[in-house]
Amino acid sequence: MKKYIQISLPVLILLFSGCNDDFLDRFPETQITKENFFNSEADLETYMYSLYDFPGVGIYVADASTDNAPTTGTTEIKSMMVGTPSASTITAGWDWGQLRDINFFLDNFRKAPISEEALNHYEGLARFFRAKFYMEKVKRYSDVPWYEHMLSPTDEALNNPRDPRSLVVDKIFEDYEFASQHVRDSETRPGAVNKSVVLAYKARHALYEGTFRKYHGELSLQASSAKYLQISRDAAKQLIEKGTYKLHTGYATLFNDVNLESNPEVILGTFSEQDKRNSGWWGAFMFGNYEASPAKDLIQSYLMKDGTPYTNQANYRTNLFVNEFKNRDPRLSATIAYPGWELVNATTYSQGAGIYVQQFAKNQSGYHQLKGFVNEKEVSKANSLDVPVIRFAETLLTYAEAKAELSELTQADLDITINKLRSRVGMIPLSMNPVADPVLKSQYPSVSGVNASVLLEIRRERRVELAMEGFRYDDLMRWNAGKLLEKEPEGLYFPGLGKYDLTGDNVEDVKLISVSESIPEDKNKETNSLGVKLIYYRVGPIGSDASFFLQSGSIVTDPERGTFQEPKFYYRPIPQAQVTLNPALSQIFGW
Repeated sequence: MKKYIQISLPVLILLFSGCNDDFLDRFPETQITKENFFNSEADLETYMYSLYDFPGVGIYVADASTDNAPTTGTTEIKSMMVGTPSASTITAGWDWGQLRDINFFLDNFRKAPISEEALNHYEGLARFFRAKFYMEKVKRYSDVPWYEHMLSPTDEALNNPRDPRSLVVDKIFEDYEFASQHVRDSETRPGAVNKSVVLAYKARHALYEGTFRKYHGELSLQASSAKYLQISRDAAKQLIEKGTYKLHTGYATLFNDVNLESNPEVILGTFSEQDKRNSGWWGAFMFGNYEASPAKDLIQSYLMKDGTPYTNQANYRTNLFVNEFKNRDPRLSATIAYPGWELVNATTYSQGAGIYVQQFAKNQSGYHQLKGFVNEKEVSKANSLDVPVIRFAETLLTYAEAKAELSELTQADLDITINKLRSRVGMIPLSMNPVADPVLKSQYPSVSGVNASVLLEIRRERRVELAMEGFRYDDLMRWNAGKLLEKEPEGLYFPGLGKYDLTGDNVEDVKLISVSESIPEDKNKETNSLGVKLIYYRVGPIGSDASFFLQSGSIVTDPERGTFQEPKFYYRPIPQAQVTLNPALSQIFGW
């Protein structure tokens, strides 16, 4: 049986029975009081588990609405870009219940009669969760009120204005520093927060803040960007030098494993087990022609096997599906379903099991995602799927990027980071002075300096290694690259009507006919040389009643991307209802 962190249901009920998502709920009382709790280390440990909020299988669909994956579903950023957003319509995110629980703990935990070492450990855990909580608020709102004690419903501090981002972030990294000094390194239970988890989040968030400040002049904080890049560098280096973690030999197996507890690459995971803690895995999103699917832009970012950009090929824009996967970085075929792949778990895919043949639809690009897909019939496998929340691979990428941004990068740094990732999948190593890729230069025009070309390749490596794991949106935001969200995503390319091979066996599988034609009855459909009836699709322009849309030869799923307003859309408004309650909460950057 798996051993993983579980949260006690009775304690959850006590902790959260009085909470809701209003601003600090004006800090409602709970049924736990300082008089009847915090009397032992077991109390502190149980309370800590109630703060665990790490993601699960949802990471595999979190790239939707970025240039990695279009979606026909509704997302916040899509609604903003195509609509007229305001503080009255963008209302999510201003929830403070967890901060209340963290500060309640910090105000009362020291009454437990335990050693100073143990008290510091639990204070470190609470401050880690507070730092993580506040970093998400900063990423969304920039300036936010800082509270480090629990407030009563009548406390005047509830009417405080926003504190400057600089102050709040300083406080966040004071919390991270304390946590990284005092959280125990000896905690080895799968899913539990230990010193390594703290360092990984510290490195991640310091990289975010350092690069956000560097590339966002509207904050007037560029002079302090190096401070956070150095924090990121040092935290990542500490993790690397610990020697506890290393890359797992099989890249693809990291994302469909039911037994990641002892995986050497997993710094933190979310662990599941059938009928005890089901993963919530939902195959329809990846193989059910639901709302999201990978974009051609992502497929084109993977290098050729010889290390040259795929986009260097003269015909890269018009390559057919079968040719797109030839001689490519093996991570492409570990992330995206490829010609000749066999589908076993067809429970949500009407095309059925067997050698993969795309099922085209108006809401799909024609590409399907493998990362996070459980290609087995047994439901217990999907329900028991483990999720690598923090991989050592991310730490290596963080270290390389921080060093490059600080103009400190060396070939030795590349060899212990990027080239470890490349070596795992058999790709050639990255050198300090690669030929600048014009496509990457056009995507990230603000990258300059002596390390520009290698930094662009580090960004490519990050996109490829972490594709479809939920990093892309934050990366675009911190790099000041929101304009990339305006590009209309494309799917498979077809040069015209006719019959096409999608499996790579040189035998046609589908036939595209004009939208003005009707799909023939089954008995009248053509068969291929194997005696299998072709699958017919009516294709036409956007807005027609076709099976799917073609525009300039490419499948189009999400054509109206709208406008990414800079710098406004790098931030969110405080909901108008909260400003009405507290007029001191002013809006920023055009909101």
